[in-house]
Amino acid sequence: MHTLTAAEPPPDGAAQQASAQYLSFMLGQDMFAMGILAVREILEYAGVTPVPQMPPSISGIINLRGTAVPVLNLARRLDREPSAISKRTCIIVVEVASEEGALVIGILVDAVNAVLDIPAIDIEPAPRFGAVKADLLHGIGKVQGRFVLLLNVQHLVSTLHLQEFVAHIP
Repeated sequence: MHTLTAAEPPPDGAAQQASAQYLSFMLGQDMFAMGILAVREILEYAGVTPVPQMPPSISGIINLRGTAVPVLNLARRLDREPSAISKRTCIIVVEVASEEGALVIGILVDAVNAVLDIPAIDIEPAPRFGAVKADLLHGIGKVQGRFVLLLNVQHLVSTLHLQEFVAHIP
């Protein structure tokens, strides 16, 4: 599979009419989405192996074709109460650029929905209030009368400072 990078936020300006593709998913009752270019694959949840001294938002690691991949519990990262694991629980494997090169990480979500085309005109800037810090969002998309929180995957992962922990995983 080729190297993927996180989708850039839509540029400001009324002339921008292009749409971007986002993978939508659920976290509790809220719909989130991330740029499809960051997504490598979606895995059915089959458990994770806990690793001592990881940040609290890291559930553990999974074995992805012989490589140890850390798994971020997105609910914990966003200071929410994690949902119980269900048959719809998934791990979205993403690849983002880091100072040491590409970093692959799994993101634990309650359910994956669909790929959405969201026109730039239907994306508003991230709010400066609320439970999700604005820097973790690219913005808020409007899809069929519903708001979709567009995650900034690059910032979400880079603020974890995982490189120091990943280096110690066998």
